[in-house]
Amino acid sequence: MNKAEKIMRKKAFIKAEMDKTLPKVQSDALWQQAADKLSDILKRYESLPKGVHTHTDNFIFPSAAVYLTVKEAFGKEKAYEIIENAAVSNTLPLGKKLARLMKIPGMNSLFVKVWDPLTRKMFGTDNGFKNVFYPKKKGEFRMDIIACPYCRYFGELGCPELTKIYCDNDERTYGNLPGLKFERTGTLGKGADRCDFCIRKV
Repeated sequence: MNKAEKIMRKKAFIKAEMDKTLPKVQSDALWQQAADKLSDILKRYESLPKGVHTHTDNFIFPSAAVYLTVKEAFGKEKAYEIIENAAVSNTLPLGKKLARLMKIPGMNSLFVKVWDPLTRKMFGTDNGFKNVFYPKKKGEFRMDIIACPYCRYFGELGCPELTKIYCDNDERTYGNLPGLKFERTGTLGKGADRCDFCIRKV
């Protein structure tokens, strides 16, 4: 099993969405074509820094490979619907799980506190992002993203429209957490000049 096939095995939630909307024989054939496309994309970008690969290989490239493959066969609308619905099915349960955790006393304070080091690690310059971090305030974390690998590589692969799905993943994950308020006025993927990110205790 090659690297692309291993990655695709972890994207069963996307395949499940394809199986809901496409005949099984076509879904299976397109899935294999997407794996082949992913393999080509991985080779094209194999020299990216390790941190950037965290996002490209796990999220950006497999989504792009499936989207572009389905788009060729069934058009942009159907392809987008599959990727968006798969994202919803994958992130809403995470948001519900986090919401349950936030009901534990003190958990919301801890959540805000760990966002600073976690964000710098997962969404910092080593991972292909450019950020503006704001001075710390008790019970609040704020940053802006002014350059994003999702915008860059979805754009380079010819499917910039997928970026906004990942923007919306933040809303689905953090938008309904008890005791916390997630605030955002715009994202790069939706045409703003930055992704502003604020999460604070309420």
